[in-house]
Amino acid sequence: MHNKFELLARWGYAARGIVYAILGSLALFGAGAEASTDGALSTVLSQPFGRILLGLVAIGLIGHVLWRLAQSILNADHVDNDIKGIVARIASFSSAIVNGILAMTAASLALGTGGSDSGSGGEQGAAAMLLGQPFGEFLVGLVGLVLICAGAVQAWRGISRKYQERIKLPAAHENLLHPICVVGLAARGLLLAITGGFFAYAAMTFDPDQAGGISAALDWVHALPFGVYLYAFAAGGLIAFGAYSVIQARYRILDAPDTGDIRRTASKIPGISA
Repeated sequence: MHNKFELLARWGYAARGIVYAILGSLALFGAGAEASTDGALSTVLSQPFGRILLGLVAIGLIGHVLWRLAQSILNADHVDNDIKGIVARIASFSSAIVNGILAMTAASLALGTGGSDSGSGGEQGAAAMLLGQPFGEFLVGLVGLVLICAGAVQAWRGISRKYQERIKLPAAHENLLHPICVVGLAARGLLLAITGGFFAYAAMTFDPDQAGGISAALDWVHALPFGVYLYAFAAGGLIAFGAYSVIQARYRILDAPDTGDIRRTASKIPGISA
């Protein structure tokens, strides 16, 4: 390991993978169980030593948040300062916020200090809060647009295999691991884009109840023609995305920042000296 931060970042990818693998399994085999990130966390909690396991997941998710912040603020991936690079860093910062909420939910469940809103309640609450602000429709619409773009980019990275730029798979396992990565990224990207569509519609109708998350996106897919098959692909894709996250934990190229990197970044902020 390059440093302890790298270990935490890899732990974060693995923790995210656990959540999405359980989420997809609930959607595919859950027999009515809530197919949402909150439902996945509750499933972990219900296992033997569930609080300990969920605490480890929460720590991992916190590590993922820190890594996303390192990508966005410290430019840990060394992306160019062009439009493409700026968009990538904004996406990483947005991911830090989303996974931060997930980490807090996991921590509160592990500590027994709170519950979680299942289904789309969290998304609807967020939409309602934003709609109550000045230019609220614009803010909710912007969230929707960001999610649609992020989903499209993620699906494209899977289908085009652009993810290989930062993941070096062992040659002996490429034929097995590549399809998992492609399906996982494509399915999760599609569901993320659908979620963005819900937010965009909530903005147009000024109705926060129209916002939704992964669970609502899965229900929407199920209602389409041939929805049973599309739903199975989406749910299986979430399991594949969980596996992809574990693959990232093992094989992603990481240049984790050290204290020197943080000090150099801090020194560029007015009023803060290295």
